[in-house]
Amino acid sequence: MKEITRKHLTGERALFEEHDAHITECIFHDGESPLKHSRNLKIERTLFRWKYPLWYSRDIELFNCTLFEMARAGIWYTNNIKAANTIIEAPKSFRRCDGVELENITFTNAKETLWNCRNISMKDIAVSNGDYLLMNSENIEINNLNLVGNYAFDGGKNITVENSRLVTKDAFWNCENVTVKDSFITGEYLGWNSKNLTFINCVIESLQGLCYIDNPLSTT
Repeated sequence: MKEITRKHLTGERALFEEHDAHITECIFHDGESPLKHSRNLKIERTLFRWKYPLWYSRDIELFNCTLFEMARAGIWYTNNIKAANTIIEAPKSFRRCDGVELENITFTNAKETLWNCRNISMKDIAVSNGDYLLMNSENIEINNLNLVGNYAFDGGKNITVENSRLVTKDAFWNCENVTVKDSFITGEYLGWNSKNLTFINCVIESLQGLCYIDNPLSTT
């Protein structure tokens, strides 16, 4: 595996189609799409400061990295990506991805994040400004999500949430097959127009929650 260490990379598509590489302690500064069409990368302790860093990529590992605000729309059309111990300040991260594993991630501005994605695992995640988190995504397993942001999970399918705290108005709208366990949820109009919602050992505060639902099951 090629080693790329302590480089300051600028310009559009700085490492276009890079593959089979270990990228360590680098800075991707100005220049769009620095790792577009990349594959089989392990990226550690690296900073991303500009737009669209990982598009159309696959088999990516991202550890102890930071995506700053201007690294917006950072990870789109990318499959089999694992990220851990990472801070993501940029909005619109993860779009139309398949195979997303996230652990110990802090999203500080998660608007329009994780849209139209499939096969997602999330553990120990903190989300701020998370409006429309996980919209139209499916096959989602979540453990210990702390979310502040409205309209989460809209249009989602096959979702399991455990040990989480969700401060989110109008969550779980237009969803199918949702199970929430051992969690706290606050937000008006919870779960409208959805099908097969199950809440087990949850605390729920909602103004007009659980209306227009097919096959609801609530267990407390």
